[in-house]
Formats: sequence, C-alpha cells, structure tokens
Amino acid sequence: MNILIDMPIFEPKLRELQDIPGVTFSLVEPSEARLRKLPEDVIKDCDVLFCTIPPENHKEMQHLKFIQISSAGYNQLVGQGFDERNIKLCNALGISDIPIAEWNIAMMINLSRDMRQIFHNQDTQTWDRAARFQYEVRGSVVGIWGYGGIGRQTARLAKAMGMKVHVLVRKEIKPRENMYCVEGTGDVEGVLPDSVFFMSDKEAFLKELDFLVIAMPGTESNISIIDSEVLGMLKPSAFLLNPARGPIVEEAALLDALQNNRIAGAALDTHYYYPMPADHPLWKMPNVILTPHISGSSASPNFLERIWDLFVQNVRRLKENRPLLNELDAKGL
Repeated sequence: MNILIDMPIFEPKLRELQDIPGVTFSLVEPSEARLRKLPEDVIKDCDVLFCTIPPENHKEMQHLKFIQISSAGYNQLVGQGFDERNIKLCNALGISDIPIAEWNIAMMINLSRDMRQIFHNQDTQTWDRAARFQYEVRGSVVGIWGYGGIGRQTARLAKAMGMKVHVLVRKEIKPRENMYCVEGTGDVEGVLPDSVFFMSDKEAFLKELDFLVIAMPGTESNISIIDSEVLGMLKPSAFLLNPARGPIVEEAALLDALQNNRIAGAALDTHYYYPMPADHPLWKMPNVILTPHISGSSASPNFLERIWDLFVQNVRRLKENRPLLNELDAKGL
C-alpha cells in the first residue's frame, strides 16, 4: 500500500504508520494553496491519499483507492468523479467535537452571567454586583438541534453540569457506528438526552429552552431553517448558540429578534461574511458574543494528533477490509 501524505506531520502517529506491515509512504510539503498540481512521478503509484484538498490532477492517480481529508466539510470532493472510480472517501468528523462542545458550555456561562458587560465594567472601573451577573446554569434546559458528534459531546458536558438536555432530530437517535470519537467522550449509545423531539414537535421543543444550540450540518436544506417563526417560539429569556454554519440562521430574523428583545442574546462562532464587516450591527450588540470561527479548527492544540489518529485507524481498517471511520457516500457527491 503506497500512501501519499500532504499534511503536516505528527511524528508519533507517523511512526505507527511505519510499523504497519506492507505500508510505504511519501511526503509532500503542505501548501497554503487551495488547489495545486503535484508531480506525476509523486502521485502515479499512490493507493491512499491523506490531505485537505486533493491535487488538481488527481485523475492521474490511477491506483487510488482511498482518500482521507482533514476537514469535516467535504465540498472539495463534490463533483470530482470519485464515485465513478470506486474510491473510498472519509472526512474528519469527530476531530473537533471536544473544543466546540467546550465553546458551547463557555458561551452558556458567559451569556447567562452577562460576562460581556462584566469585562466592560472592568475596563471602566465600574463596581456593579447586580443579580444578573450571578446566574447559574445548573437546572437550565439546553436544546440541541441535531445530534451528531458535537451535539453528543455538548450533551455529555451539559449533563455533567446538572442541565437538562432536550434534542431535536429528524430520525430516531441510534448508537453511532464507524464514526470517529475520542475515547471517553460523546454519547456513542445515544442515551444521554432527557427528552427527544422530532420535527413535528418543533414548537414543543423550542418553547421550553433556556439555550438553543445549533448542531446540524450546513446542508442546502438547512439554510435559513432558523427563521423568524422558529425564533418566535423561543422564550424571550432564551439564548441562541451557533457554532455550526452562519446561514443556518436567517440573518434578518436574528437581527430583529436581538434588537427587539425577542430572545435574550446569542453567541456566534460562524457567520454570514468572512470576515464580518466592521459596520455590521452584530459587533456592537451588548447581548451578542462574536468569535471568529475558532470554536474548533486546525489550529487547536489536539487537532493534528486526532486527525492522524483517525487516518492511521483507517489505514489499518482498509488493510483488514473492515468498515472505515467517517466513510462518505461517494454516490451522493
């Protein structure tokens, strides 16, 4: 098995790869370029590719059987004809579940205690011990819309802090199989939620929440799914958290809900523009926390170790003809 690695190196896992019988590999210097060609002599005998974006001339890789990408999103694989070549494809779901779930918990505490104002008070030497700065999240109802890896790890942390977890899903929650998950995290068996709602019960789900966490993928069918009707079903005291994709929440509806106190506030890590324009009203809203899409990213200190762990596990599975972790349906691309 000849492997081509177009990724930064994580030495301990590279050594594990070296110890797998029958495996050889080549390294190419990672590039900042979104798309590039690689020399034919480097790629022609490649069976396995480990990368973020496949090379522009991937069709010259006549022996290619498997691609592992380092991102959860996989638009870079769409329309490339991999299904016609029977190439197995896997993404990086699960790599960032832990930091994103921790961002969710941090934002719940920051929003509920109005830490944004407390930091402003510190800057202005204002001594204010108001009751609103002393809220506790224990006993709150957290609603998680979508129950993949991020939702499951958020549920685990929320339950540990004494919060009630409600989940809104399209289909029955089942145990997760053949998905990457750091040991001791998440909810592999799907048993943590206190209540599970389906789309037909959306209003019943929304009206009880103190926090709504968006944990669904940014598919075309989910764009603007959080609209004025949905936001209107929340309590005026509820907070919205979006670490998923900005456009899942309709921009005009969110601005209206925040400006007119239809919801209490929001924490947004994903946005409508990259970067957000300096004159966008969300920047100055006192009930909004903006972070620049850093809840979980390749700059996270554990990212490299985990993506290499996933890749090495999949190489072993490929050699043993076992199901791969995070395998995508190539026919759907």
